[in-house]
Amino acid sequence: MSLQPKYHLDIPSLLVRMPLFQELSSDQLAHIAAQVREKRLAKGKMLFQKGDSPQDGMFSVVFGQVKLAFPSPSGNEKVVDIVEPNQLFGEGVIFMDQPYPLFAEAVIDSLLLHIPKTLLFELIGHDPTFARQMLAGMSMRLHSLIQDVESYSLRSSAQRVVGYLMQLCPHKSKDDCATNLVINLPISKQLIASRLNLTPETLSRIFHDLAAAKLISVAGKKITIHNLTRLQEYDL
Repeated sequence: MSLQPKYHLDIPSLLVRMPLFQELSSDQLAHIAAQVREKRLAKGKMLFQKGDSPQDGMFSVVFGQVKLAFPSPSGNEKVVDIVEPNQLFGEGVIFMDQPYPLFAEAVIDSLLLHIPKTLLFELIGHDPTFARQMLAGMSMRLHSLIQDVESYSLRSSAQRVVGYLMQLCPHKSKDDCATNLVINLPISKQLIASRLNLTPETLSRIFHDLAAAKLISVAGKKITIHNLTRLQEYDL
């Protein structure tokens, strides 16, 4: 989606889609919307670098994708997360007054909302429900990171790839998606490899092995799962 031309955003309706703001009143949403600012990022544009001072607030994605990753001296990177529309990021550092521990880069043309730190602290101080929602969101992020560490430590490379494909499976009954289920990879294979702590070559080899076992077919970003049950049992 192109960043141009600019258009008027209905910010209250965008905010209410996010779990953090769903319990707020219309007056509270209007109060937030008046202080929120738009941030447009072209593909490949950095929002912040590792070590930068926090930007006095957190961000939400309206459209696009934002990569959160660690750089390395060799030029490689470790992708921690890909932030999708209606998701928040950057909330952790506003409480610590510490530099960003990773960098944020637009994977595709993206539109973000910047929600000021002062506004968040005001809501936390006056609305216990909002404070609990914010804590819940941060706890979910921490839980996800712990699951990642568990996966890298205890699961084989193939199991990580199969688990990722399972996450992309639509929430249907087992019978409905047991055979010839078509899914589309939401990001590039290079980003998927980094997200799963694999090299691109290892990811390609696993896709090749799964295809040779007639469990999947790969055509670009389109993956056809021929037998979901057998795929789930692969490499156990």
